[in-house]
Amino acid sequence: MCGRFTLTVDPAQLQTSFELSAPPPAELLPRYNIAPTQAVAVIANAPQRKIELFKWGLIPSWATDPKIGNHMINARAETLAEKPAFRAALKRRRCLILADGFYEWQQVAGQRGKTPMYIQLKKGQPFAFAGLWETWKAPDGEPVKSCTIITTAPNTLMAKIHDRMPVILPPKAYATWLSAEELPAEKTLPLLKSFPATQMKANAVSTLVNNPAFDSRECVVTV
Repeated sequence: MCGRFTLTVDPAQLQTSFELSAPPPAELLPRYNIAPTQAVAVIANAPQRKIELFKWGLIPSWATDPKIGNHMINARAETLAEKPAFRAALKRRRCLILADGFYEWQQVAGQRGKTPMYIQLKKGQPFAFAGLWETWKAPDGEPVKSCTIITTAPNTLMAKIHDRMPVILPPKAYATWLSAEELPAEKTLPLLKSFPATQMKANAVSTLVNNPAFDSRECVVTV
C-alpha cells in the first residue's frame, strides 16, 4: 500500500516536469508527511493540464457517507476493472498524484517495531503516482473532489520492504493516462506496472513520521 508521501520540491520544478498549462496553486506548500484525508496535488485528465488539490481517499459519487474514502486511499491495479468503486473512474477519471518520495514501514528481523523507509527516485526528482478521481456531492450541494493511489506488485527494491508498491508512471505514459477521452481497460491497465528498482533508492528515517500530525523536514532525514 501507500499510506504517506512527500511533495517538497519548488513549484517551478513541477511546472517544468509536468508541462503544466497554468502555474501551481499558491497554497501548494512543501509537505513532508502527507497523510490520508488530507489535500494532495493532482493533475486530473482534462484538456488543461493543471494542478488541483483533491482529498486523499476516494469517495464514489454514489456514496452515502464520505467516510468511505478513509478506507479507499489505495486501489489495487489487478482489480480496478472489476470493482464498482473504481471501474468507471478507470475509464473516465484518471489522474496523476504528484510526489517526490513516499514512506513504507519495514519489519526487521529481531527488531520490535517497524522501521520507516523513505523511497525516492535516485535523483530526487518529482514523479507521479497513477491515480483515479471522483466528485461527490455533500448534503449542502458542495462538490468534494477526491482521489486514490493505485498500487501494484513490488519491484525487487520494494519487495524487501513491503508486498505492494504505488504505481509510479513514467513520463511517456502521462499523455495516455491523462487523456480526456473514455478509454478501455485494455489501453490503461498495461501502464500500471512496478517502476524499475534500478531507478529508485530507499533509506531508513526517523520514527517521527509515524505521527501524521508531524510535518517537518526531519521526517526525511536518514538515520
